[in-house]
Amino acid sequence: MRVFACLRPPAAALDHLQHALDGVTPVPTDGGPPPLRWVPPEQRHVTLAFYGEVPEGALDELTDALAAVAARTPPLRVQLAGAGVFSGATLWMGVRAVDDERALLRLMADCEAAGEEISRMEPRDRRRAHLTVARLSARRQRDRADQRRRQGGRHADARAVRRAALPGVDLPGISHALSVYRGPVWEAREIELVHSRLGAGRGGGAHHEVLVALPLGEPVTAGET
Repeated sequence: MRVFACLRPPAAALDHLQHALDGVTPVPTDGGPPPLRWVPPEQRHVTLAFYGEVPEGALDELTDALAAVAARTPPLRVQLAGAGVFSGATLWMGVRAVDDERALLRLMADCEAAGEEISRMEPRDRRRAHLTVARLSARRQRDRADQRRRQGGRHADARAVRRAALPGVDLPGISHALSVYRGPVWEAREIELVHSRLGAGRGGGAHHEVLVALPLGEPVTAGET
C-alpha cells in the first residue's frame, strides 16, 4: 500500500485559500485544456512523511509508531503563508507553525523516523512544510521539455528553463502573486495516515483514503490502534 502521514487543513482554511487561488488561475489562450492541474480541495494536505509502498502486514507497526509520535506532540497552531514553485512545475503554499517555527520540522522528522524500519523511501527534504495546490498539465510539461531541448538539451541552464514563460501559464508570476498570502490560523489536532491509490481518483488522479486519524497530545492506551 502506498501511504503517507499528513495534517489536513479545516474547510474554513481551504475555502479561504480557494478564494486567493481563484484570483490567479490562468486561462488557456489557445483554446486548449487548462495549463494547470489543480489538486482537488478535498485532497489538499500537508505531508509530514511519505512512506511509499508499505506491506499491509506492517501497517499496525507503523500506526503504533505514529500514535506514539502524536501522543507526545501537542496540537499545533498552523497557518498557510506564502507560496513557491518546485522544479518549475509544481505550485505550493507554505505552511508555518505560529507559536514555534520549527515545530512542524520536528514533527516531520519524527513521523519520518516512525517509518524508517518499514519504508524503503529515501529521507525527504524537511526544510519547508508545504501544501501542493497545482502542477503543470502533461501538455505544458511536454512544452517545457521541448523548450529545454531548443535551449540546449540536457546541458541547458535549468534555472533559465524554469523561468521561461510557457504559453498561457506563468508559474513564477502566480507564485509571486501568492507570496503575500496569509491564511487564517487553525489548530492541527491529529495526524492522518492515508492510503494513496494512483489513477483511482478524479480525472485519473490519486484517490486518498484515510486509514486512521491519531489525535495530537493524547496518550494512546494499549489496543486503541
